[in-house]
Amino acid sequence: MPSTFRGLPPTVWTLFAGTIVNRLGHLVTPFLVFLLADRGVTGPETSYVLGALGAGNLLGPALGGVLADRIGRRPTMLIGLLGAAAAQGALFLAPGLWTMAAAALLLSVASATVGPAAYALMADSVDPERRRSAYALFGWGVNIGTAVAGVLGGFLAAHGYWLLFAVDAGTLLVYATVVATRLREPARVPAPIPTASPAAAGAPAAAAAAPGAEYTGIGYGVVFRDRLMLALLPLFGIQLFVYSLTEVALPLAVRDSGLSPAVYGAMAAVNAVLVVALQPVVTARLDRLPQLPVQVAGSVLIAAGVALTGLADSVAGYAASVVVWSVGEVVVAGIAVSVVAGLAPAAARGRYQGAFGWTWGVARFCALTLGVTLYTGAGAAALWWTALVAGVLSAAATLALRTRVAARTAHGLAA
Repeated sequence: MPSTFRGLPPTVWTLFAGTIVNRLGHLVTPFLVFLLADRGVTGPETSYVLGALGAGNLLGPALGGVLADRIGRRPTMLIGLLGAAAAQGALFLAPGLWTMAAAALLLSVASATVGPAAYALMADSVDPERRRSAYALFGWGVNIGTAVAGVLGGFLAAHGYWLLFAVDAGTLLVYATVVATRLREPARVPAPIPTASPAAAGAPAAAAAAPGAEYTGIGYGVVFRDRLMLALLPLFGIQLFVYSLTEVALPLAVRDSGLSPAVYGAMAAVNAVLVVALQPVVTARLDRLPQLPVQVAGSVLIAAGVALTGLADSVAGYAASVVVWSVGEVVVAGIAVSVVAGLAPAAARGRYQGAFGWTWGVARFCALTLGVTLYTGAGAAALWWTALVAGVLSAAATLALRTRVAARTAHGLAA
C-alpha cells in the first residue's frame, strides 16, 4: 500500500472496507432495464421508473446532509442503508408500474443519504492535510467494488434476477452492521451563537464570504450564504456533467458505430482496471501538489478524453479515449470533496457535503436529459464539442478561485 494511504485513522479504513462490500452489491440498477422488460414494462413506461431513480439522487443528498448535522453521521448512515435494503425488497415485490416507481424513488433517496454523512464523518476524523488521500481511498474502494460487481452481476442475472436483489440487500445490511458496530459518532460541534455578520462590523468582504463564524442554523442557508461555495459548486457541476457523459453518451456512440453492447462492457472494464491499478500510485505522486491545479489538470484530461469519443469508430479508438479520461478520473479523485470539506464550518460539514452530492445528482441528471437530447437532436459532434469547451472553461474558472480557496483553508489544506 503506498505511503499516502498509510497512517489514515481506523474510521477511514472501516468506511473503505464497508464501501467495497456495499459496492459489491450494487447490482440492481445496472440490470433494472432488463428486469423491467422481463416483467412486461414497455419502453415509455420504463422512463417513469428510471426517472424516479434520478429524482431520488437529487433528494437524497440534501436530506442526508441535514440529517448528518442534526442527528449525527452514524444514525444517518444507518437510516439510509436500512432504508435502501427495505426498498430493494419493495422494488422486487412491487406488483405494478407505479409501485415500482415509488420503490425506485425510495431506493435512490435512501442510498443517496449515506454519502454526505460518510464524507462528513471522514472530515471529522482526518486532519485537513490528509483529507485528499482519505477521499481518494474512499473512491478507490468504490471502483474496486464496482469492478467486481460488474462481473458478479452478469453471473447472478443469468441465474435469476431475485439473486441481484438478495445480494444487494445483503451487502447493505452488512455495511449497516459495520457502521453500527465499528464506527463511533464523533463529538458534536455546536453551531456558533448568532452574531453580527463581519460585513456589518466593517470587516473585509472576503471575511464576510466565509460562514465559519456565523450562525449555521439547521438548513442550507449556511451554504447559500457562502459566496465561495456558490462559485465553486456550479464549476464542479459542469466538470461532473462532462464526466457523467462517459456512462450516458458513450454507449450511444458505441451503438451508432455499429459495435455490440459487449464493446461498451469492455470499455467499462478498461476504466475499472485502470482506476483500480493507478489510483494508489497516482495519489501518492500528486498528494503533495496543490489541490486545485491538480483538479484543473485532471478535469481537462477528462474533457479531452470525452471529446475524443467523437473521433472513435473502432474498439481501439474507443479504448484510447477511455484511457485518457480514466487517467483524468484518477488525477481528480478526492480533490473536489476535500476542498468542500475544507471550506465547511465544523457544525455544517454534512450540509456542505449534501450540497456537493446534490450538485453531482444534478450533473448526472443533466447528462441523462440534456446530454442525450443534444446528442440526438443537434448531433454527436455538438455534444463532444460542448464537453470539451465546457470542461476546459470550467477548469480555468476553478483555477481562478485558487487564491480565495487558499485563504479560507490556510489552516492546513494545501489549495
